[in-house]
Amino acid sequence: MSQGILFIISAPSGTGKSSLIKGLLKTKCFYNIQVSISHTTRIMRPGECHGKHYYFISKKEFRFMIKQKSFLEYAKVFNNYYGTSRKFIEKMLISGIDVFLDIDWQGANQIRYKIPNARSIFLLPPSKDILYKRLRSRGQDSDTVISKRMEKAVDEMNHYSEYDYLIINDNFEKAINDLKTIIIAEHLCLLHQKKKHNVLISELLRT
Repeated sequence: MSQGILFIISAPSGTGKSSLIKGLLKTKCFYNIQVSISHTTRIMRPGECHGKHYYFISKKEFRFMIKQKSFLEYAKVFNNYYGTSRKFIEKMLISGIDVFLDIDWQGANQIRYKIPNARSIFLLPPSKDILYKRLRSRGQDSDTVISKRMEKAVDEMNHYSEYDYLIINDNFEKAINDLKTIIIAEHLCLLHQKKKHNVLISELLRT
């Protein structure tokens, strides 16, 4: 069985990353794809479910998992921790399942160090005005919090050049197709194809 590919996807809050990933999972794709579920210490928002959107745990539990080296990566954002389970990722990849990992640039750097063959994608909004409107339309945060999120967004966007792929989320359907194209291209790359079809290639080249 061919091993799955780990895809890192990062973007500032409000860029539409979660919607794109959900849209991707609803479309027909040649490959088995699953989204990694992170652990977090932040409060559960209305409509969220434990074990579906995040694993919601206490800061005490999170710090214990850090000591146990249970995370492939973790970061502290707005006074809350977010982390990716090492066990979950390794299990999925060994099973031949592609995993989409929704993390920020700090977490991406940690993953690249531990899993060098992971592929990374960065999403950018079509403009700052649209990003601001998307954050406002959520109706979840105060003006002060939104201003902080905008400042953080600019800082995050400065790291786009550290990624393998860049997508501008201006058109939803096009952005989904761009994601699917990246997945297909990575599966067709020479290294991955050689591992997957090693027996066939050996037979074809036998004299």
